[in-house]
Amino acid sequence: MQHLDVTKACAYIEKVLEEYPDTKVYIGCDSYKRKLKKGIWEAVYTTALVVHLNGRHGCTVFGRVDRERDYDQNKSRPSLRLMNEVYRVSELYLNVADLIPDLEIEVHLDINPDVKHGSSCVIQQAVGYIRGVCGVTPLVKPDAWAASHVADRFRVAA
Repeated sequence: MQHLDVTKACAYIEKVLEEYPDTKVYIGCDSYKRKLKKGIWEAVYTTALVVHLNGRHGCTVFGRVDRERDYDQNKSRPSLRLMNEVYRVSELYLNVADLIPDLEIEVHLDINPDVKHGSSCVIQQAVGYIRGVCGVTPLVKPDAWAASHVADRFRVAA
């Protein structure tokens, strides 16, 4: 896994596309909340970009871990933190799409549409935001492996 620098990642993708023209890119973000001290929490965001070579020749993962203060009051419905994941994914999507306009990029959101899960509180808002800003329909759990698994693993490795 490599540190996510959009310019370097795009240079790598362009080079890979010469040899593997059917390469796909998947992006996602995962986060968790941790207590710093009494009453003060931080959100740890892990953004991942997966470059899958022709769908069968392995992949390269770029990732970035960011920390910031978390202001969500309701622990079971973390809408602010989840939407921050969505904003990070859309920003990465736009940066990569600007540098490599013809690249197929799939957006994965770590949001569960099942109302039994707290993340469902932002499903409509998150999907609508990605559609509006990026012009693509994102995948959500259980199909959003770049957010649910890759970003999560990158956080552990970092």
